[in-house]
Amino acid sequence: MDASSGLAPHPHAQHDPHHHDAGHDHHELPFWRKYIISTDHKVIGIQYGITGLIFLFFGFSLMMLMRWQLAYPGQALPVIGNWIGHVFGPGSMPDGKMTPEFYNSLGAMHGTIMIFLGIVPIAFAAFGNFVVPLQIGAPDMTFPKINMASYQAFFFGGVVMLISFFVPGGAAKGGWTSYTPLAVIADKGPTYDPIFNGQTLWLIGFILLITSSLLGAVNFIATIIQLRAKGMTWMRLPFFVWAQFVTAFLLLLAFPPLESAVVMQLMDRVAGTSFFMPSGLIINGVPLHNSGGGSPLLWQHLFWFLGHPEVYVLILPGMGIVAEIIANNTRKPLWGYKSLVFAALVLGFLSFIVWAHHMWLTGMGSVVSAFFQTTTMIISIPSVIILSAFFISLWGGSIRFNVPMLFATAFLPMFGIGGLTGIPLAFSSADLYLHDTYYVIAHFHYIVAPGTIFAVFAGIYFWFPKATGRMMNEFWGKVHFWPSLICMNMIFLPMFLQGMLGMHRRWYDGGQGWTLAGEKVWGLSGFQWNTPISIAAWVMGLAQIPFIINFFWSMKHGKKVNDNPWEATTLEWTAPSPPPHGNFATTPTVYRGPYEYSLPGRETDFTMQSEPIRESDRKAYEAAVALH
Repeated sequence: MDASSGLAPHPHAQHDPHHHDAGHDHHELPFWRKYIISTDHKVIGIQYGITGLIFLFFGFSLMMLMRWQLAYPGQALPVIGNWIGHVFGPGSMPDGKMTPEFYNSLGAMHGTIMIFLGIVPIAFAAFGNFVVPLQIGAPDMTFPKINMASYQAFFFGGVVMLISFFVPGGAAKGGWTSYTPLAVIADKGPTYDPIFNGQTLWLIGFILLITSSLLGAVNFIATIIQLRAKGMTWMRLPFFVWAQFVTAFLLLLAFPPLESAVVMQLMDRVAGTSFFMPSGLIINGVPLHNSGGGSPLLWQHLFWFLGHPEVYVLILPGMGIVAEIIANNTRKPLWGYKSLVFAALVLGFLSFIVWAHHMWLTGMGSVVSAFFQTTTMIISIPSVIILSAFFISLWGGSIRFNVPMLFATAFLPMFGIGGLTGIPLAFSSADLYLHDTYYVIAHFHYIVAPGTIFAVFAGIYFWFPKATGRMMNEFWGKVHFWPSLICMNMIFLPMFLQGMLGMHRRWYDGGQGWTLAGEKVWGLSGFQWNTPISIAAWVMGLAQIPFIINFFWSMKHGKKVNDNPWEATTLEWTAPSPPPHGNFATTPTVYRGPYEYSLPGRETDFTMQSEPIRESDRKAYEAAVALH
């Protein structure tokens, strides 16, 4: 049923949300009201995007520091080493040399910031907020003030995470997974404040980030169900909207168990409870006095019940972005649209019954292990369907290799490598050896770094003209793309080799002195591979500078373009660039599917969703059906 007919009985349903009373005085809003606490979905999307990009670069910078320690353990970091020690405190880098505690903080905060403050806010919240209402023909989100509150919770959660770097003892050291009992007993003692310590602030910040995601998820679901334009039936939704819809459900269902678990871990730290603390713990030779009886494994279950759907929270919006760009730049409809939609729905469902494959080493029984191995193998099927549909969509297309398309096509094999290398980890027998090695790092990062982050870059280059009315520079976009693609592979491909040697992902000294890290593969020992990996990481950091300059320079000086510079078909390209408050000059009505490219008998090779059906379209459709 269309949203329009679903809303008809409502007394305000006949009101045109785009209509403004001519006598109404539109005074200019002050800066803080327009850009700081705005309720406009487009401004909130841009807020999420720019804040997320800043956090993404900060989290990447933490990793670049870690790479120095792995490549040159125990050596002073030249030029900036002493300065970093002054910024993050005396316990971080005395004389420019990284301490094990600071290395652990960098590891924990790199993972937390990149996922929860970088990729999720950009891929889900930024693109979702800006693009989804435009693509479904809505004037705004269903709950604009909740939308504003969602961003503010995210922002303050990020601030709390950043503050944790500057409290005594530094930021959280318990890993991005915050495993108990370590995460409960860390950063405690007479030298630590009970609240203002790294691990406690990590939990408080995380509560704010989870709250932000839940508010956003409710809003997205309500908006997509209730505010679709007239004629925008479910099977006329762009695949990007479907991806955001499934992602919102994942967040809504998976985050509450983790939020309750985070509150319980916080209580274990500050109130003396033992939700996750067993009896009989001995710390530094002294028995720990607590009520006991808690289960550290319970935390793992609650964390990974979110943690695996979270992988699809990261990847589904990326897939949605890539789908839009592939259809637009092949000038043909997406192959297997309905297959894509149902695969995304199945992917969302299955992601809730695979979480224990992160826990093979916890000693689960063979029956439970067999169940989770089976579901993990099955979940690869919808992923393969989506990836195959994208590859087939390229076949026979008149492909335009502009910058968005370069990132979108690079996404396909990179995500493929990430997915295929995950299959050995699905088997508990193989995972006993590979668990917590660099193999896992490489597998996960191939999905999220050259996977989702490439999709994010593709989306930024693609929708930038809609947000600003200007195009980003094509030449500098390619200067950004090629080094990023090459360096991504130079960083993560050797990690598979390190992992198969057995090198542990959390060695502070990069494996120096460990026998298995001395074994050679492809001419270098496992430890020696750290140096070329680190150099590639630093070069990739430099490769982001053209993007940063291009992004901000193009806002004011980029080439001005019309409302539909890519000659696309979906509704957002019927709105002015940048879209005004209310989005559309006239309320759009949808007559056709989202990817009507290269229709026979048409003057152009793209037909907008809002264009009425012609008699020639009906004849061409009937002729096509007759051929099949």
